[in-house]
Amino acid sequence: MANLRANKIVGIGSTDAGVTFDCPISLNTQGYMYFPTGNTTDRGRGRGFYSIGFANPTQSDNIDFLNIQSTGNTTAFGSLTTAKYNLGSGASSTRGIFCGGYDPTSSPDTDINSIEYITIATTGNAIDFGDRTVVGRAIAAASSSTRVVMAGGYTPSGTSNVIDFITTATTGNASDFGDLLSAANAMCTSNNSSTRGIFAGGNATPSSPYNTNVIQFVTMASAGNATDFGDLTVNARDASGGTASSSTRGLICIGNSHPNNNLNTVDFITMASSGNASDFGDLFTGRYSVSSCSNSNRAVFLGGRTTSPSVVYYNAMEFVTISTTGNTSDFGDITGATGGTGMGAANSDSHGGL
Repeated sequence: MANLRANKIVGIGSTDAGVTFDCPISLNTQGYMYFPTGNTTDRGRGRGFYSIGFANPTQSDNIDFLNIQSTGNTTAFGSLTTAKYNLGSGASSTRGIFCGGYDPTSSPDTDINSIEYITIATTGNAIDFGDRTVVGRAIAAASSSTRVVMAGGYTPSGTSNVIDFITTATTGNASDFGDLLSAANAMCTSNNSSTRGIFAGGNATPSSPYNTNVIQFVTMASAGNATDFGDLTVNARDASGGTASSSTRGLICIGNSHPNNNLNTVDFITMASSGNASDFGDLFTGRYSVSSCSNSNRAVFLGGRTTSPSVVYYNAMEFVTISTTGNTSDFGDITGATGGTGMGAANSDSHGGL
C-alpha cells in the first residue's frame, strides 16, 4: 500500500494550486469520508439578511441575519446608518444593498434617497453607497450578480414611476434605467432570475389607496421601460420587501388588498415566460408589510403587521420550498424585534438572480 504525503494543504477558494495529481487516484479507508455537496458556486453561501424596519413601537436601525438552509432565530448583524423603514433591498453574492426609506426624525425630508451596503459574509454596520435619482420610500428592488434595479416609490411630490439602478460592486449614485408602466409605491414584491427583474402589485395612484394586480418586468442587463408580464390573483400592495425566488420561479406574498384586508395569500410565477400568477399556498396569519429572502430552494417570509381590527406586529418567520406548492412552515423568530416588526427589507447572497 502506498502512502500519500503532501507538502501543503490549501483551503477552498485559495489562489494557490497546492498539490496536484496527474493520474487517477483511488482511496480505501476504514473510517468515514465526507465530501462537499451541492453546487460549488453556492458553497459557503445561503445567508439572508434583514433590515428590521419598524420595530414596534418605533423605527429601527437593526440588521439581523439568518441561515436560510436551516431553521432558527435571527442573529444580530449590525446597524443601518440611520433608523428607517419602508426600504428596498437588493444583493449580489457578496454585497447587500438597502435603498430609500422613511425616517420621521430626519430633516428636511422624511422620505430619503440614500443607498447603503453591507458585506454579507461578515457582520458589521452598513456603509454609505450613494443616492437614488429620486427621494422615496416603499420601493421595490431586483438584483442580478452585477446590478440592483430600483423601481417606484412614494416621493414628497407623489407616487413615482422611476426605475434607476446601481452597479453593486462599486459605490456611487444611481443612474436612470427607465419607467414603470405606471406610477406605483408600496409595491407588493420584486423577484429576479439571472436575466429578468419583476415588480408586482402596488399602490397605483398618488391620490387613492387603491391597489393594482399588474406584474411587470425589465431585462436587468439593459436599460429600458418595464413590460407587462401578467396579473396577480388579486389586487395587492404592502407585502414583501425583498426577493423570494429561485432561478426559475418567483413567489409573491400578497399582503394588503383594498380596503385594508390582511391577506395570507402567496402567488407564484414562472419568470422566464409571461402570464398570470397562480396560487402557491398560505401564510400562517393574514398580514402585510412582510419581507422575504431566498436561496435556490427555499423562501423565507419575515415579520409583518395588521392594522385592522387592531394593530399587531409579528416577529415570526415562515418558509416554503420554492419548487413545490403548499402552505408555509415555521422557521423561527426575529430576535431583534421582540415586539414585532414590519416594513423592513430582506435579501440574500444566493437568490434567484445570482
